[in-house]
Amino acid sequence: MVGAAVVRDGRVLACRRTSPPEAAGRWEFPGGKVEAGESPEQALVRELAEELRVPVTVTGWLDGVAAIGETHQLRVALATVVDGAEPDPVEHDATRWLGVGELDDVDWLEPDRPFLAELAAYLE
Repeated sequence: MVGAAVVRDGRVLACRRTSPPEAAGRWEFPGGKVEAGESPEQALVRELAEELRVPVTVTGWLDGVAAIGETHQLRVALATVVDGAEPDPVEHDATRWLGVGELDDVDWLEPDRPFLAELAAYLE
């Protein structure tokens, strides 16, 4: 599984889930599964085009991985939106651009939390 810390003007994009029920109302980095034959970067470009209708460029990766249940692991990339496009969420009911001092303002899903400290240092 891959997620994108989409950064613009010193802020990161957070997306609020609508499903499954145990995740609804909580926040995450957008992303999804890497399909057969895809690189993690290609998966993020595809997933963000599907979920947020925005083109992105992957610029690097945050350190580490986080467990998602017992069968998956999450890696999070740094990314930027191409040509100033605005997210238009398909699978999320809200998005927010969060500055470094606002990262704790939302209820992040557990797999996303381990990446917040490194992301905060990056945003500063």
